[in-house]
Amino acid sequence: MEETVAPPLTHKDFTSDQDVRWCPGCGDYAILSAMKKALPQLEHKKEDYVFVGGIGCAARFPYYMNTYGFHTIHGRAPAFATGIKLANPKLSVWEITGDGDALAIGGNHFIHAIRRNIDINILLFNNEIYGLTKGQFSPTSKKGIKTQSNPHGITDKPFHPGKLTLGANGTFFARVSDTNPKMMQSIFLLAEQHRGTSMIEILQNCVIFNDNCHSDVTGKDVKQDAQLHLEHGKPMIFGKENNKGIILNGLKLEVVTIGENGTTENDVLIHDAYTEDSTLHNMLTTMSLPEFPVAVGVIRQVKDMTYDDGVIAQLEYEKENAKFHSVDELLTSGDTWEVKE
Repeated sequence: MEETVAPPLTHKDFTSDQDVRWCPGCGDYAILSAMKKALPQLEHKKEDYVFVGGIGCAARFPYYMNTYGFHTIHGRAPAFATGIKLANPKLSVWEITGDGDALAIGGNHFIHAIRRNIDINILLFNNEIYGLTKGQFSPTSKKGIKTQSNPHGITDKPFHPGKLTLGANGTFFARVSDTNPKMMQSIFLLAEQHRGTSMIEILQNCVIFNDNCHSDVTGKDVKQDAQLHLEHGKPMIFGKENNKGIILNGLKLEVVTIGENGTTENDVLIHDAYTEDSTLHNMLTTMSLPEFPVAVGVIRQVKDMTYDDGVIAQLEYEKENAKFHSVDELLTSGDTWEVKE
C-alpha cells in the first residue's frame, strides 16, 4: 500500500476559526498575515508549532493561529516557552509579546531567556505604548510624549530592545516594520532556522493610542532615507538615490554620500551578521534619526550552544551513568523488608 503524501501547507491551514479582535488598521494584522505565509515555507508539521502569548494586544496572537497555543500571564511568556521547548525539543516555539509585556513586568524573564539562548523565537511588537489597557506609557515610549497615565509628558529614558538583547549576549537580533510584510516573512524564516533565541523587534503601529509612532521611519515619503536595509555580506548603502553609505570613521559610524569627497562604494562598510564580536552590531542597533537611518533586517546572527541542548546533554549523560535505570531498581536497592500478614 502506497503511503499517502500530505498536500503542502498553505496560509489557510494556519487560519483559526476565531474572530480577529484587533482595532481596524492595527499593525498586528500585517504581522499575523506575514506569519501565516511564512510557516508553509518551513518543513515542520502543523502540529509541531506552538505560539505563546503573555498579556496585551499582541498576546491574542495564539488565538488567531490554527496551531497549538497558550495565552499565559503578564510578562511570564518566556517561562512557559522555555518549559514547552524543554519538554518537547522538536517543537517550533514562538513567543508573541509587546513592549510593555516583555520589558516592564516581564523584563527579568525576557533578558534571561535571551541569556540562556533557549531555542525559541521572540516577536516583540513595539508600538511604544500600552494599547490593551488604554494608552499608558511603556518602557519604550519616547521621552516627552504625553499619555493617558502621564499627561504632563514622560521624563523617563526609554529602553532599547536591541541594546537589551545584545547586552544579554543575544545570538540573533533583527528589526523590521509592520509595513514590510515581505521582509517580515524572510526574517521569520531566518529566525526559525537559527539555533538559539531569535529576537525580532517589530516596529508596530497602534492606530488608537500612539498612531504614527514610527512614521518618521516607515512613512512612504521618508523610508528610503530613514531605513538602512542590512543583508549579510552586502554594503551598507541606502537612500532614494542609493548613494548614501555607512563608514567607520575612527571609533564612530558616519553617513557619507558616495561620489563626494573622494568617497567610493569600496569605502562603505560590509555587513557581517555572523561575527561574534558585537561591537559593530551594537552600533548598528542604536543608530537613530536624524543623524543616522534606522537599521532593519538581521543585525546579529551567531552560533552558540543553546540552553535546551545543554539540558538535554545533561539528561542523556545522567541516563547513561545512572546507578538505577527504573523505579523498581531504586525501590529494591539497599536494605528491603517484606511485610507479611
